[in-house]
Amino acid sequence: MAKIYKFLFIFCAILTHHYCYSSITLQNSRRPGSLLLLKNFFPTEDEIEIQQIESNKIFDYIPTKLRHENLEKKILLKLTDPAQPLCSLSESLKIEIASYQNLTNQIIQEILVGSFKGRTYDNLSYFVDKFGPRVSGTQNLEDSIDFMIDKMKQDDLQNVHGEEVLVPHWVRGQESAELILPRRKKLTILGLGFSVGTPTDGIEAEVIVVKNFTELTKRANDAKGKIVVFNEDYIGYGPTVEYRGSGAVEVAKVGGVAALIRSITPYSINSPHTGMMSYEVNVTEIPAACITIEDAQMFERMQARGWKIVINLKMEAKNNPLVTSRNVIAELTGREKPDEVVVVSGHIDSWDVGQGAMDDGGGALISVEALALLRHLNLVPRRTLRAILWTAEEPGLWGVQDYVKKHEHEIENFKAVFESDIGTFRPLGLDFSGTFEAGCIVEEVLKLLKPINATSFRSIPEVGSDIGYFIQKGVPGFSLNNENSQYFNFHHSEGDMMTVENSDELDLCTAVWAVSSYVIADLSVTLPRLTQK
Repeated sequence: MAKIYKFLFIFCAILTHHYCYSSITLQNSRRPGSLLLLKNFFPTEDEIEIQQIESNKIFDYIPTKLRHENLEKKILLKLTDPAQPLCSLSESLKIEIASYQNLTNQIIQEILVGSFKGRTYDNLSYFVDKFGPRVSGTQNLEDSIDFMIDKMKQDDLQNVHGEEVLVPHWVRGQESAELILPRRKKLTILGLGFSVGTPTDGIEAEVIVVKNFTELTKRANDAKGKIVVFNEDYIGYGPTVEYRGSGAVEVAKVGGVAALIRSITPYSINSPHTGMMSYEVNVTEIPAACITIEDAQMFERMQARGWKIVINLKMEAKNNPLVTSRNVIAELTGREKPDEVVVVSGHIDSWDVGQGAMDDGGGALISVEALALLRHLNLVPRRTLRAILWTAEEPGLWGVQDYVKKHEHEIENFKAVFESDIGTFRPLGLDFSGTFEAGCIVEEVLKLLKPINATSFRSIPEVGSDIGYFIQKGVPGFSLNNENSQYFNFHHSEGDMMTVENSDELDLCTAVWAVSSYVIADLSVTLPRLTQK
């Protein structure tokens, strides 16, 4: 038993490059330590009860998606030789990385107390106040792209241009919902992206409430001809968002006429949250919308009392033909190896509620401002630094998919890809997806950011959304690790306004982006790649 605990602590250490007892919860009523919960690294896994495990079964306890290249070799090495260091960078490489400390301090100084102080916040607030939400397929999105292209040129960035891509154009139209029985009440809803609309007079039907797909299947006969409300528990965005994505399909399969999904958020003040959903071929397309936590819970209580619930739902939503949009590109051309590229990125589009300040105006702006800051300081990296603002991320990553397809022949030239799309709050460090050896280099680079306490390193198989297409091809990937515990309170809602952003935190995020991307682009070595899958 002790050996298996030792293995799991080592596995945790190899993922994070340090022993992470603080990230592990040990609990059991029979004897402490027999239940292991790796919350940080198994976010969608249940608690794992450790039984007597034979040594040849050890790796059955690692989800396939967490099996990094050479991971098993590293674990076995550590089990057989505990004195073996997890990272073994050469002294010359450590010295080279440490030599960037003065440059790092210069960048930090310029953005915290110099001419760039507050600039990211000012430019982001101007951008989102001017354009508001920037929905895929709309002229407003294209106007915001023109604005950003002009800004990049004013910042004296190089090779500034847009690259065309066809994107979807979903229109919400007018929408409303009203509780008819057991009493009348206006409901606050947001239709889901790609949803079809209702007939002009709406859909008025009795309601059943279910907690999950399993309960829906058991109550399939009850669901026929009904509006189905999902009052699913929020257990994290990843595991819970499947109800938004495929709830309408599952309801249609059992004969339901519409799906109302409890918003995918841990917190609500009667605030619905939108997002993308999808349909399946040969399954009837029915309307789908998100409702508030408060209303979903109320409906469940009403149902438990045996009350008849009737709702009238009206939605004008429709899907228009594809239209042309653009990914936005700007560069600092490398001084020695201009064909080798390190990308920093965020997406420029948003949903049609709020201002898209947090998702993902902040990520887009720190990517632009990082390059503008480096240009201002006349810092030219060895390799090209490229900022990309992806279009049409929200309706399904259309911009990046088109970009990777068109640049497939250049994929070996992409040495690293950064993406910020999970908040730009106080930065803690970087999340990383790549080889163990590359992670050792990244962890050493993060030590440069000690002056702003942003040295945290987490090795995670999947980081970002857009850059996943690069990571699948072996390119090392980065995401901004930040104090974003409140992120999903505002995500895809009217609350995603400039109010949630903080000027000092945006400055710090820009500093992390500028320093880490510059150093990775300038080092004498490139990050070892994963084997392409």
